[in-house]
Amino acid sequence: MDLNLFNAASAEEAAAVLRPCVDIQRWIDQIVQERPFSSVDELAAFAGRAAHPWSVEEIDGALAHHPRIGERAAGTSTEAGMSRREQAGVDQSGETARRIRAGNEAYEDKFGRVFLIRAAGRSAGEILAELERRLGHSPEDELPVIAGQLREIAVLRLRGVLEA
Repeated sequence: MDLNLFNAASAEEAAAVLRPCVDIQRWIDQIVQERPFSSVDELAAFAGRAAHPWSVEEIDGALAHHPRIGERAAGTSTEAGMSRREQAGVDQSGETARRIRAGNEAYEDKFGRVFLIRAAGRSAGEILAELERRLGHSPEDELPVIAGQLREIAVLRLRGVLEA
């Protein structure tokens, strides 16, 4: 969808475009209400600002839609397709993949939520290094990192939808 169509869409249609980017209703509502935008850059900048801060409840709700790193999202939804494209560079075999799977389990045991990272543009080795680094965080230190990664994913997906 191009920006002009997004700006002219009904509130329901615009929300449907935004929801696969991140399923946080407050964020969706703010963007829909702020239209029209003069450029994708303006929209992306506003989307980033609207995503700060997200509550723990909003983050946990959004994470319910994200597969583990190294696992392919199932289904035919727009969000599953986005996730598969974002993780396309993550090798699912070999020692690095095994260590990512083990790290995912350790992360979930420690933090009670799925490990989230913007996978697009990162190698499996980079993801593993970041996973291992973040395992050293306290829950209080990790939450803003998760929020930042979720924000990056949402804005990247939004750009992808409107620049396709």
